[in-house]
Amino acid sequence: MPDSPVSSPGDPRGDLAGLVAGFGAVLHDAGLPVGPDRCARFALAVELLAPRTVDELHRCARATLTWDPAQFPILDRVFDAIFRGFADVADFRGDPNAQGTSTTTRSGTASASSTDTSDISEKSGASPAVEVEMATAGSAAERLAGRDFATLTDDELAQLAALMRRLRLATPPRRSRRFRAAPDGRSVDLRAALRRARRSGGEPLRLPRRTRKQKPRRLVVLCDISGSMEPYARAMLQLLYCATGATRAEVFTFATRLTRLTRVLARTRPAVALERAGRAAPDWSGGTRIGAALKRFNDEYGRRGMARGAVVLVVSDGWETGDPAQVGAEMARLSRLAYRIVWVNPRTQSPRYQPLVGGMAAAWPYCDAVVSAHSLAAVEPLLDALNGGAPHHVAHQRIRRGQADR
Repeated sequence: MPDSPVSSPGDPRGDLAGLVAGFGAVLHDAGLPVGPDRCARFALAVELLAPRTVDELHRCARATLTWDPAQFPILDRVFDAIFRGFADVADFRGDPNAQGTSTTTRSGTASASSTDTSDISEKSGASPAVEVEMATAGSAAERLAGRDFATLTDDELAQLAALMRRLRLATPPRRSRRFRAAPDGRSVDLRAALRRARRSGGEPLRLPRRTRKQKPRRLVVLCDISGSMEPYARAMLQLLYCATGATRAEVFTFATRLTRLTRVLARTRPAVALERAGRAAPDWSGGTRIGAALKRFNDEYGRRGMARGAVVLVVSDGWETGDPAQVGAEMARLSRLAYRIVWVNPRTQSPRYQPLVGGMAAAWPYCDAVVSAHSLAAVEPLLDALNGGAPHHVAHQRIRRGQADR
């Protein structure tokens, strides 16, 4: 089968919604319980990843339309019949035995149908898989998602703000000091019991129970703004502004000194926030003194409660102009206060990376996870690491005992 041309904007083959809806309908008739939510997830994956071959599209379908490996055979059979050219569903639209109609072109566009996939498999013939050009609805910002942050201009970084707003930096929950009513609570709510007893002549007929409320842990960010980290720092600060949501975030920057930017980044647009951050941090694009910055944070903020039980995110490549031993000592202090320490180092994107730099080598043993997050497409491991899950492609992960009690 020859390569299919990219559809023009007015061509119905470029209707991604019609493609996904028709494909989901055929899967549903074949026995795979695919709903509108799964179809929407598949469409979003196609827009973001922009698959150029049938194999890439197949991986997107498996990742978004199935949730059990036992469902792979059904998906593979229907996918091969429609997208790999094994059978053209349009051949069956006039079949009186079909339960519905289907209009599918070999470029991979389908309209709503309920064609019996088993009939398609019986009439299909073997055909080798080929690469085809897929029409995508990706915007300029989505095409920039895979670019390294260091290669983006200020205007290109601003275009990623809309995609960053779709993300959410969530931290693990912790028990609050406040209580809420719960039928299966571990303790009795004495005040509520006394109030109810007044309605029944002073006899508590029912003992209401309560449990502690949960709230997300505080997120503390220490961002390196030295010359080697300047492009990544701008991207991380914009990501924090766009994706923190309801999470309480405290933001600090450091190069030769520590600067608190929490109020500077609040309630403004990303471009204005980055401009204010540059003015508020006098050492922007300067040298790096990680140990001194960590010491000041621990002395003035960390031990006073800001880092206690919090998730600490450190963004730095580990280049230290001071004494690396001070970095290790202050990271040890911080690890005794924080619930979790996640380190973002863009250099770890290389599979041959080793923590040989003095500052990174000293901090490495005290990090729960080290991720690269060098592009928007590589941010997912960071989100998983902050939430306490098992991050993908993590360079290092260490779990400390006794964290659940903090």
